[in-house]
Amino acid sequence: MRLALDGLTVVTDGRSLVRDLSLEVAAGQVVGLVGPNGSGKSTALRCVYRALRPSSGTVWLGEDDLTRLTLRRSAQLVAAMAQDGSVDLDFTVEEVVALGRAPHLRGNQALSSREQELCARSMDRLGIRHLARRGVLTLSGGERQRVLLARALVQEPQVLVLDEPTNHLDVRHQVELLSLLRGSGLTVLVVLHDLNLAAAACDRLGVLSQGRLVTTGTPEEVLTPGLVEDVFGVRASVVRHPLTGDPQLLYAIAPTP
Repeated sequence: MRLALDGLTVVTDGRSLVRDLSLEVAAGQVVGLVGPNGSGKSTALRCVYRALRPSSGTVWLGEDDLTRLTLRRSAQLVAAMAQDGSVDLDFTVEEVVALGRAPHLRGNQALSSREQELCARSMDRLGIRHLARRGVLTLSGGERQRVLLARALVQEPQVLVLDEPTNHLDVRHQVELLSLLRGSGLTVLVVLHDLNLAAAACDRLGVLSQGRLVTTGTPEEVLTPGLVEDVFGVRASVVRHPLTGDPQLLYAIAPTP
């Protein structure tokens, strides 16, 4: 399913957090949002999973204006893993994952055998099946991240929105998670701070600065030394990964005088 942000603007307390943002994610494509802290990345994502209503502009899911869908229908189509996603009650891992089926159930309807199997497969994919009976509050930050992603996948969405999903994850699980996104077949919009991971995982990148879209394109087109210095304020050389050919950044770290 195609996702498009069309002239999205978010103004809060007289301050523009996002300004006239237009960006398209084609069906099955992985698009990354990158940019400095405070550039509007998370704010844009919140509009997609309806935690925030834009001041103007439209979020399109296929041919539908997101705001014209019921909350139930949009939750069936869009799954989100928020940066500040948390579980405050000590549910077990399997209970948290099963919550992903909530948009598809009525009231206290029990999970079907198919849905139980779907939850089990999702936990297997994220390597957390052995944690199923553990209380989620006893988990490490990285383990909890994987539980929340398993919950999102159990929704069987067509669009997946993730805000810094690699937070707290070790290198192995970062690579596994991003490989999963690449092979999911879902339409994915993801915020990443690590530009090298973004280059390896995303088909296209959108670069934000001060709430505006600076440029969009393939990682090779976007991640140039000039742009990295202009937007992020750091000097870097761009090389090709010897195994994949993806552009990768080598940062110049100068000692402080």
